[in-house]
Amino acid sequence: MCLMENTDQEHTDSKKTIYADVIIDISHEALDKVFQYRVPFSIAEDIKPGVKVIVPFGRGNRETAGYVISLSGTTDYDHAKIKEVSRVDEESLTVESELIRVAAFLKHTYGGSMIQALRTVMPVKNKMKPRTRMTLRLALERAKTEELLESWEKKHFLARARLLKALLAAGSLEKKTAMELSGLPLKELRKLADKGILTLEEEVACRSPFSGMTRSGDRVQLNEEQQVIVDEFREDQDGGSARTYLLHGVTGSGKTEVYLALIEEVLARGRTAIVLIPEISLTYQTVSRFYDRFGDRIALLNSRLSKGEKFDEIRRIMDGKADVVIGPRSALFAPLSRLGLIIIDEEHDGAYKSELTPKYHATETAIYRAGLCGASVVLGSATPLTETYDRALAGRYHLWKMVRRAGGANLPDTEIVDLRQEFMAGNRSMFSGKLKEAIADRLARGEQTMLFLNRRGFAGFVSCRSCGAVMKCPHCDVSLTSHRDGTLRCHYCGYERKTTKICPVCNSAHMAAFGLGTEKVEAALATEFPTARVIRMDADTTRKKHAHQELLKLFEEGKADILVGTQMIVKGHDYPNVTLVGIMAADLTLHGSDFRSAETTFALLCQAAGRAGRGDKPGQVIIQTYSPDHYAIRTAADQSYEEFYRNEIAYRAMMHYPPRANMLAILVQSGDKGAAVLAAARIEKMISRTREEQEDPVRVLGPGEARIAKIKDIHRQIIYLKHRSGELLLDLKERLEPVLESHPMFAGVTVQFDYNPMTFY
Repeated sequence: MCLMENTDQEHTDSKKTIYADVIIDISHEALDKVFQYRVPFSIAEDIKPGVKVIVPFGRGNRETAGYVISLSGTTDYDHAKIKEVSRVDEESLTVESELIRVAAFLKHTYGGSMIQALRTVMPVKNKMKPRTRMTLRLALERAKTEELLESWEKKHFLARARLLKALLAAGSLEKKTAMELSGLPLKELRKLADKGILTLEEEVACRSPFSGMTRSGDRVQLNEEQQVIVDEFREDQDGGSARTYLLHGVTGSGKTEVYLALIEEVLARGRTAIVLIPEISLTYQTVSRFYDRFGDRIALLNSRLSKGEKFDEIRRIMDGKADVVIGPRSALFAPLSRLGLIIIDEEHDGAYKSELTPKYHATETAIYRAGLCGASVVLGSATPLTETYDRALAGRYHLWKMVRRAGGANLPDTEIVDLRQEFMAGNRSMFSGKLKEAIADRLARGEQTMLFLNRRGFAGFVSCRSCGAVMKCPHCDVSLTSHRDGTLRCHYCGYERKTTKICPVCNSAHMAAFGLGTEKVEAALATEFPTARVIRMDADTTRKKHAHQELLKLFEEGKADILVGTQMIVKGHDYPNVTLVGIMAADLTLHGSDFRSAETTFALLCQAAGRAGRGDKPGQVIIQTYSPDHYAIRTAADQSYEEFYRNEIAYRAMMHYPPRANMLAILVQSGDKGAAVLAAARIEKMISRTREEQEDPVRVLGPGEARIAKIKDIHRQIIYLKHRSGELLLDLKERLEPVLESHPMFAGVTVQFDYNPMTFY
């Protein structure tokens, strides 16, 4: 059944002519310049997205290479004037071909246009000027140089003499150094080179993100658990088996050492590797471990690189000078050839789901890309996603387990503190009695403490105690966050204003801040422990480049006693002197309007707890909560993932959430609220028509306002679809897309699809 009558006249013929959309110029700026060609019947079976083809191009019909990005049975042009694909390029298995096929997968699975998908996967080719380095060397023999030096000194050619002396002593000089020492301009140096006295050697100098890093050459001996995994992987590689593995290891079990060993196995076979790490975990400490093992063979890609650094890293990858790429989600699309392994560390992290269209998930996309080139995928986590663990139990992924900490360290002792009882006992401080006592004990012993809070800012929100009015962002449907510098900020659009003591609604003078933020914890520590050296680490204190590295280095060197922070402090850091972790408010993520709230809370608590006691000293964890009996908190305290999974999978099955069902979110957005509401209602009506065809109908929730109904003055409506069959939902999406793109009743409205969303909208 059609979703809507289509009256457009389309060209077809009895032999079902196929048309290919071809990109001629693969540069990033030209990705939207698509040309249409007719596919000859003789090669129709060989044509698919990603295939490299030879086509006639331009007025002279010169043979030109291009890439097929999509196929269609219709054309908007006069079919008699459309040129024909000449042939398939025999060398069509290129990195570009592979990435275009990945883009086609993104479009099919996650929605959006093919151009959006291509811009996601293709490396950015900014027109950057390469940085060059010029080196000066002597062209004359030493004896002749000394004679010339003596002559110049007699003639008082002092600048030239200084240059020769420096070159005789050093052998070579960089241009900048030579000019500073001699005082000679570049044109004079070139004259000396023309006379055969000097040589000027110019080479491309890469802007390296690894400046300052050194290699120790130290290697850690793998323990028995780690070695068994590496041996099994080696056997699979020797047998030509490429699988998806789940490495489920407790915090501190040494997953990174396993990653390093697996990468070595792949490199030894002449293949390459990608390591994905949540951007929040891309710290100096983490990257330096890979650099220590592989040196300049690694390339780093992340959002904190300058344009020049990113340009140079991409060029090194494409030139084959780097065969291990490390980075966040987007590094999955690094233009590596001979790809043999993709590692996704902390695979449970929500950062692996894109917030931009196409809203892809890195895990599913990595598995697809690996399948194209016969690569293996390793998913690593102490707290894997419920879907991931479920697939491992079902045999879709091969399960590896590491149940002991590396080096013989023990898991920390964990204690749950009921904040309700603290309040009843008269404690109005944000620190429970046990946490306050434990912090004082660590300060006395010279040991370090980490205090974790899942939000930034000074307080959650500002409201009036008289009428209850909350200070909200005028552009987004969210409350403003209070900061200690006297500002109120929206963390969605960046709107900022000064705080006020007068209520704008009732004019009372009873405005007050409520909630708990990192700045407020920092301020309370200054009151309770005035001699303690405190570092606060959150999105506000780490805006500058290298700020993460600088703050963590101070803590690592023992120049701070307490580290207060948000999620970024619990991701992959290893500090032997940290013996206490305090979780200030475990409930902040527990009671969100999200079906993953328990999973998110469990993962954060386990990750935070895992920072304690990683050295020789025993660790202690104190979890402060108003919900001590909730299974997410109880199982996190016990570090029992299996018990958490049993509780969580029962909840997912009862509520028809992934992995027991698939979901499709349809987000409708418009600057006109009425237009968004009307468009969402029309989409729901179109979906209802298709339900009549289905024996097992799709479950439809909505339409209704999104959880945040307005962001940056854009109104948002949401519809959720649930069904056991993911393909049924994707088929429905593909039937909706052309109508939404072309029908005038959806003009001025943006519709985005999110397949198996990580959060509610």
